[in-house]
Amino acid sequence: MKATEAKFLNFIKKSPQFVIPIYQRTYSWTERECRQLWDDIVRSGEKDDITAHFIGSIVYIEKGLYHITDQSPLLVIDGQQRLTTLSLLIAALAKSLENTCDVKYEPVEGFSPRKLRHYYLINPEEENERHYKLILSQTDKDSLIAVVSDKLLPKEYSRRINENYRLFEKWIAEYQDRLEIICKGIAKLMVVDISLSRDQDNPQLIFESMNSTGRELTQADLIRNFILMGLKPEMQKNLYMNYWRPMEVDFGQEAYDSYFDNFMRHYLTVKMGEVPRLDKVYEAFKTYSRSPETAKVGVESLVSDIRDFAQYFCAMALGAEKEQDLRWAFHDLRELKVDVAYPFLLELYNDYNNGILSKGDFLTAVRLVESYVFRRAICSIPTNSLNKTFATFSKALKKDRYLESIQAHFLLLPSYRRFPQDEEFKNEFQTRDLFNFSRRSYWLRRLENYDRKERVAVDEYTIEHILPQNKNLSKEWRDVLGPEWEHVQEVLLHTLGNLTLTGYNAEYSDHPFMKKRNMSGGFKKSPLKLNQGLGQLEHWNVDTIKARAKRLSEMAVSVWQVPQLDVSILDTYQPRPQLKVEYSIKDHPHLLGGVGQELFEAFRKEVLCLDPVVNEEFLKLYVAYKAETNFVDVIPQAKRLLLSLNMRFPDISDPRGKCKDVSGLGRWGNGDVEVSFSSLDELPYIMSLVRQAFERQMGNGGEV
Repeated sequence: MKATEAKFLNFIKKSPQFVIPIYQRTYSWTERECRQLWDDIVRSGEKDDITAHFIGSIVYIEKGLYHITDQSPLLVIDGQQRLTTLSLLIAALAKSLENTCDVKYEPVEGFSPRKLRHYYLINPEEENERHYKLILSQTDKDSLIAVVSDKLLPKEYSRRINENYRLFEKWIAEYQDRLEIICKGIAKLMVVDISLSRDQDNPQLIFESMNSTGRELTQADLIRNFILMGLKPEMQKNLYMNYWRPMEVDFGQEAYDSYFDNFMRHYLTVKMGEVPRLDKVYEAFKTYSRSPETAKVGVESLVSDIRDFAQYFCAMALGAEKEQDLRWAFHDLRELKVDVAYPFLLELYNDYNNGILSKGDFLTAVRLVESYVFRRAICSIPTNSLNKTFATFSKALKKDRYLESIQAHFLLLPSYRRFPQDEEFKNEFQTRDLFNFSRRSYWLRRLENYDRKERVAVDEYTIEHILPQNKNLSKEWRDVLGPEWEHVQEVLLHTLGNLTLTGYNAEYSDHPFMKKRNMSGGFKKSPLKLNQGLGQLEHWNVDTIKARAKRLSEMAVSVWQVPQLDVSILDTYQPRPQLKVEYSIKDHPHLLGGVGQELFEAFRKEVLCLDPVVNEEFLKLYVAYKAETNFVDVIPQAKRLLLSLNMRFPDISDPRGKCKDVSGLGRWGNGDVEVSFSSLDELPYIMSLVRQAFERQMGNGGEV
């Protein structure tokens, strides 16, 4: 590698041509990045005391170790965004000068329209693609050539190229009488010119380590370049055009930028059985791609597999599903924001696509996921276990009894992961605040459209409180509700029985129930399913509100169904208990008196209070505390408690440095982190460490 400091314009002028490899991301700078560059140029041009402004590095490859004296095209590894943006700016400046001044006029020496084009945009003596200083990839290429040549954009043009060029035209017009400022600012731009030797340098490692100005590289950028960069050009083109480019098209540019990193995280969760951190997706992908199993099938099979799963993801997460009933089901999941379920659903979709899982069973499974998440949300069950529930779900699948095994696994989930049964769900659905529920339009739409072939566009309606929200209720309302009307309003206002949909919210206002019922557009003539029965009521009070809530909750258990399996079938999925020796506290003499007992009693109380799911188990040599499995083990000693935390040592946050790395060492208990304490004063800090092991095991969950 050879790096030198250079003036940007000199660097461009002496270089033969820059080519953006096919595997690089498309041009992606937005107005924000262009404005930052423009402001830097203006500031540098206005202030004589600023002699240079650094804009980052340009990293490129050619044969051997060389510099820009070689006339072969330069393959850009880093710097595409700045090269493209400055080309647009120079093209806009040249056009402005051509339109307003003599073609030979130079606001600053070297900045005539002809010199701007011939030095920095084209190679005047070359033909075809070699005629241009910068060749981009994909649709960006033709769009930039059109701008540089001052021709019409192609039919399939790059929106970013066009928008940013128009921005520079606009900003230059605002400086029409002071163009020397822009010219001086551009002349002061500096870069680090970094040339690489393909034989001596590792372009991928250098690409990973770059921290240039502009838009940060995504995990998807790193993954794409990791796959394609080291391949021969023919193979690069084949993999990109046949697999990667179709993925980008399926996502669309905006969704690709926003969703592809998350997709790769879900894909790797399916393949590796654990959820990588979002900022570590690239590292996880490298580990997966280098595994013997993946390496054995080859890079094309890997990219083809990613392409297949990307299609499944687009169908579920981006609304690309063609089958109507599946499309509705995926839409409902998106409204619930159940991203944590995608790894499980991706595997199901793959099996559905390959004929292992029927469409009907796939649809039922999707609806069960929806019901599971929604019922838990209604029952206010914490979401922090959802991540791990779905990441490990596939381990319970029996693909010769596919749907049955899904149903059984849902039904056998432990209490903190439970699938709420009908009575619990109905009771909570009737009484909780559903108006301030984060997905209120979702549940109203699902109730309204249940069992309908002609779906109602719920978004066209507004939510109506039949009993008004106004705290200053009219006398008619107070008389109907009785002397406890304030309490009734407070308790029942936002509950299921009092909420409905209407297109006449303004007309209903705070009017008495009978007026709302009988007016034009009132409840009596409403075509909505949610309003059925309201037209026959003579009053609206505690009894009618609760009766309606009960009726709608009965409907809800049909909308959000619980799995149904015969007890005899479910019993075959029950884990079989293993015979084992029973131990108790009596088997640990250090816990039966003195310091050990005092420390242990205080510790066990704190640990068992972490969550109702925590279980205590006495074993021969230690005491285990479990959620999924052991998260902390207590090894009793004469004057202290020795704890084994079930997590990796690098993952523990231990500002006091009390923990010891015991990975690779023989020890009792589970985990790589060991810590001890001998005083009750240390317990709060010790619990902060234990809590990390517990929360890590429970997972981070998903939003509902």
